[in-house]
Amino acid sequence: MTAVSVRVRLIAVAATSLLAAGCGMLEDPVKDRWESRSEFSRCGEVSSAQGEEIQKQAVREIVCLRRALKSGESAELKVTHPTVEGDLIREYYRLTPQGRLEVYTDSTDDRYSDRKWSFAECYTPEWLAEISCDQ
Repeated sequence: MTAVSVRVRLIAVAATSLLAAGCGMLEDPVKDRWESRSEFSRCGEVSSAQGEEIQKQAVREIVCLRRALKSGESAELKVTHPTVEGDLIREYYRLTPQGRLEVYTDSTDDRYSDRKWSFAECYTPEWLAEISCDQ
C-alpha cells in the first residue's frame, strides 16, 4: 500500500467519525420527548395568519381543552402560526390528567431562531384570556 493510499484511508475514517459524532449533536431531546409521548385525545389543529389572535381562531378547540381540564381528562391541541418574517412555528398544547399544561414548541422552520424544539409546563394554566402558562 502506498503512503498516499494510507493517508486517504485515514482521512476517510476521520471524516466518517466526525460525521457520526456530528449526527449525535443534531439530536433534539425535546423533539424526541414529543415523538415518544403517549398521545392524548385531540382537540384539533388550528392555523392562524399573521397577526390573528388564537382565541378568535380556536374557540371550539380551547373549549375542548377547558372541558378536559374541568373533567380531569387529557387532551392536546396543535397550533401553527407564522413569525413576523413568515416562518412557521408549531406549538403543541397538552393537558395532562393531573391538570398540568405542557407546551412543546417546534421552531425548526424559524430561520431567525435556534431552530430547536422547546418545552414549558405549568400546574395552574391560565387560559381565560389565552392559552399559556402564566410564568
